[in-house]
Amino acid sequence: MSENALLNSYPELANVWDEMFRAEGTRPEYRHFVAAIENLQGSEMTRKAELAKKLFLSQGVTFTVYSSGEGIEKIFPFDIIPRIINHAEWVRIEAGIKQRLRALNIFLKDIYHQQFILKDGIMPAALVYSCPQFLREMVNVDVPHDIYTHIAGVDLIRDHDGELYVLEDNLRTPSGVSYMLENRSITYRIFPDLLPKSNVLPVKDYPDLLFRNLLALGARQASEATVVLLSPGIYNSAYFEHSALARLMGIRLVESRDLIVHNHFVYMKTTKGLARVDVIYRRVDDEYIDPLVFRPDSALGVSGLYWAYRKGNVAIVNAMGNGVADDKAVYCYVPDMIRYYLNEEPILKNVPTHRLDDPEKREHVFANMERMVIKKTNESGGYGMLIGNAATEEQMADFRTAISQDPRSFIAQPIINLSSAPCYIDGVLQPRRIDLRPFALYGPSGIDIVPGGLTRVALREGSLVVNSSQGGGSKDTWVLGPSS
Repeated sequence: MSENALLNSYPELANVWDEMFRAEGTRPEYRHFVAAIENLQGSEMTRKAELAKKLFLSQGVTFTVYSSGEGIEKIFPFDIIPRIINHAEWVRIEAGIKQRLRALNIFLKDIYHQQFILKDGIMPAALVYSCPQFLREMVNVDVPHDIYTHIAGVDLIRDHDGELYVLEDNLRTPSGVSYMLENRSITYRIFPDLLPKSNVLPVKDYPDLLFRNLLALGARQASEATVVLLSPGIYNSAYFEHSALARLMGIRLVESRDLIVHNHFVYMKTTKGLARVDVIYRRVDDEYIDPLVFRPDSALGVSGLYWAYRKGNVAIVNAMGNGVADDKAVYCYVPDMIRYYLNEEPILKNVPTHRLDDPEKREHVFANMERMVIKKTNESGGYGMLIGNAATEEQMADFRTAISQDPRSFIAQPIINLSSAPCYIDGVLQPRRIDLRPFALYGPSGIDIVPGGLTRVALREGSLVVNSSQGGGSKDTWVLGPSS
């Protein structure tokens, strides 16, 4: 390692894969970056960290924590040390995500139509029918171009041996891409020369790719099609993202009161009268999207939207009913889906997962709870989760009771020793655990994945929970070009 005090003081964690350093020194993909910072004084690094914080504050890059007593909006914590991925590894990640997304998309079409995967006994029918996110209203509904998973955020983690695993598939209304874009923008401000010198691939094309895919879904010619982004409103945790994406794509940001359905067509209210809407990028969950079909008390949806969609008069992104494919119990069967639908071996591994409606596995998990992560199958954001080695006996007892009462709603996984990356905290480099959420766009012309993603960081020392709602932050993610 260098003589630089900042780098020399960095503590290595035992039995943890470090993204920047290895026993022989700096990993090759980080050499340009380390060479650039090793001559910087600590005061200069602190100045850059403070500048990043001020930029996030001035640009209003926020998220909402509903349970916080400090006010509804918080600035999204950002660490100035990037996470860097070499080109060869990215090629494998990209291929693995595309393979996974193709299989999951076929699964959704199959499960809402012929159900061959159930008839052939590849997965149990009871698992699908007991999933609260399986929408019977979507059975035999044809969706444009047979694409259900238009936008996916696939969470990847690395274990202590460097092996990558898919932790979960987010196929409903995945969030975080605006932070990926903002992180890159801020990095250009604080390390202006470093990205081109390091041959870092750009992420700025994401809004254009998304807009192109949305336009392609409209039943009318692209020149006539109207695309809108439907948001639950300013109190939603991801409202900053909704407004940022609408602005970057040049489309209207609307709420339920801005839309009306007439004769099974969707219209937007404008100062010039009603304008027909062809494509809705919705950030409203299934159960709230149409109060006439789902929750009658919902004020977030549009009455009649389901029937306009069913008749093919409007495209909705992502499709309704996708939650059955990212249910954490269904996740166990994704490798089988890849083999069944694509006749291929999975490129990316699943984390070993125990379905707790199996009595033998439940008994095994109860006996080894301190070595397990237990999750509710339909929760997200780090909620409804128990990490065994950090839990009290009382918490474990509560989970045993809840699991015994409703075993279908829980899965268990061994605790994965997430890889760490250096973070600039309190004037020194400190290791913190990370994951990665690349964003994939599935359109009529194929699947695009911008080279990068949202690297989330567990900012609390010793924590394995990276979710922003649980105190996590993020880093810019650099994917290096092929010549590096």
